[in-house]
Amino acid sequence: MLATRIRSWKSVALTTAAVLVGLAAPVVTTTPAAATTTAYDSTYYKNAIGKTGTSLKSSLHTIISANVTKISYSAVWNALMATDQDPNNSNNVILLYSGVSRAKSLNGGDVGDWNREHVWAKSHGDFGESIGPGTDLHHLRPADVQVNSIRGNLDFDNGGSAVTNGGGSTVDSDSFAPRAADRGDVARMILYMAVRYDGGDGFADLEPNEKVGNGSNPYIGKLSVLKTWNEADPPSAFEEKRNQVIYDTYQHNRNPFIDHPEWVEAIW
Repeated sequence: MLATRIRSWKSVALTTAAVLVGLAAPVVTTTPAAATTTAYDSTYYKNAIGKTGTSLKSSLHTIISANVTKISYSAVWNALMATDQDPNNSNNVILLYSGVSRAKSLNGGDVGDWNREHVWAKSHGDFGESIGPGTDLHHLRPADVQVNSIRGNLDFDNGGSAVTNGGGSTVDSDSFAPRAADRGDVARMILYMAVRYDGGDGFADLEPNEKVGNGSNPYIGKLSVLKTWNEADPPSAFEEKRNQVIYDTYQHNRNPFIDHPEWVEAIW
């Protein structure tokens, strides 16, 4: 059963003050996202509730790393057909970046196919397709072969030119921006990886930073942009269902930033 949530995102208050010669310009004030409540707070997340900063990050790492079922890279194909199934057509999957619905049977490496996109680019930390970060469904998504190739191992940032058949995604020489409807998804996947893989399990310590062009270093930027994307594009029903399927059927762990998007700001 999907977690019940009460979410309050930014509220904006406009205040005006009278002055001798008229009204002053409106002053825009924002308040942080309110805490989310889920059905897992008293069980799965019980040791994280109420914490912030490094304490919260450490608690979440322990939670999402415990009793995880890992799958092979070849098994990812069938898993993605379940996690990313088009809710309006059970024969199709929804592709990341472009938003296109494509037949499950068109998985492969040819033009017109979809393949397995590592949202945290596998060269950033050089984990490849190893069981663990290389097969973690919380950052693996189906994507159009050509769009995936254009993204390559680029960091994430705003700006750039339109990607052909990219659904509104943009690219420049050192960064990629997914279409608006996928930006929050990408942010929450990247930050999940930063919490899940901290260097203690034989893989690199993955962390977001404020750079682009990180190459093979175990970093992906830009953190400030990812934080903005997390707020601007809250978790969708599709993203929440995907989180639940991974938890129930495959890895048996959750992406905490889908359940509690306000934890992004609480940690970073």
